[in-house]
Amino acid sequence: MTYVNDVLKANLLSVVIDLSNIDFLDSSGLGAMVQIAKQCNGSKRSFIVVGNARVVQTIKLVRLEEFLNLVPDLATALNRLAA
Repeated sequence: MTYVNDVLKANLLSVVIDLSNIDFLDSSGLGAMVQIAKQCNGSKRSFIVVGNARVVQTIKLVRLEEFLNLVPDLATALNRLAA
């Protein structure tokens, strides 16, 4: 999380977290993403999470899909940023 905080402090660019190759997401991973999303919202930057079926299932289970701006693939995330 320290690395992510350093990156967020260094610039105001949008953030896309690509979890499409992740097999498992636990509560600590979800908590970290919520913290990052809050930081991005506070600094008025876009934040998007890309997830595969397993990640999507976990995120939807805790009803965070809208807060984390969950999308199905990287192309969708990049198109959303370009809009």
